[in-house]
Amino acid sequence: MGDDVRLRAATRGSPLALWQVEHVSSLLAPAGVEVEPVVVETSGDVVLDRPIWEIGGKGVFVKEVQAAVLDGRADFAVHSAKDLPSVEVDGLVLACVPERGEPRDALVGSTLADLPTGALVATGSVRRRAQLAWLRPDLTFTGLRGNIATRLAKAPDFGAIVMAAAALERLGMADRAAEVLEPDVMLPQVGQGALAIEARAGDDPVLAALAGIEHGPSRVAVDAERGFLAELGGDCDLPAGAHAVVDADGSLVLEGLLASLDGHVVLRESVSGAFSDAAALGHALARSLLDDHGGAALLA
Repeated sequence: MGDDVRLRAATRGSPLALWQVEHVSSLLAPAGVEVEPVVVETSGDVVLDRPIWEIGGKGVFVKEVQAAVLDGRADFAVHSAKDLPSVEVDGLVLACVPERGEPRDALVGSTLADLPTGALVATGSVRRRAQLAWLRPDLTFTGLRGNIATRLAKAPDFGAIVMAAAALERLGMADRAAEVLEPDVMLPQVGQGALAIEARAGDDPVLAALAGIEHGPSRVAVDAERGFLAELGGDCDLPAGAHAVVDADGSLVLEGLLASLDGHVVLRESVSGAFSDAAALGHALARSLLDDHGGAALLA
């Protein structure tokens, strides 16, 4: 876009969200683009005494941020990709996905093996709860809301808390993780560890600038995972996760999960395909879990 270009980025006001905007700013700086944060308070930041799934699902962290772009207060929005519903909003497009960070989940306070029988684990995620209940039926669970510092401060009250490893890394707190859980132990949330940047459809100068920080492999992985979630219903209230990676032979490998809320039923399957069919691969995997593995009964 040339020198002395200043773009406004809508964002939540948490330390992690502001780190994300600063990171995007650093990626755009070599192209002569300066970024001004436009901090927006979301309903997910205000309502902290109820689980996320009770107040509208993952969209509670993005709707007000998207509105700031749509009404012209900002030129683009920076989201944690895991917070972005898979159904696009009219007037906005997913402009780019920068290189993905750490997708895995982390336990703070104890490793999984060292948790005593009946230990209380705190997490606000039904996906995390269901998978831990499947692995350790003896564990008990409670909710956990708030920003990263708030949740970490509460960690001593529980046997362990579960967090995104990327959040800890980005805020310089990676040493707080007692264990980072591999995807074959706990499948991550769709888009976890990635950033999703939205802009107005047709805003060609902004879209052109953002295209310069797109990371191809990260984009196709996120597209595949979001395709999986879209086929389940856009913002599925049940425990669901997906993780896509580029295999050694260059193909895209996607694993998906759908579970019951209590973790008694956990369905997992993986598929592989071409980069060009990323979203279709996600749709196909979801349909297989729903139609061929009994997942439709969980959604009923």
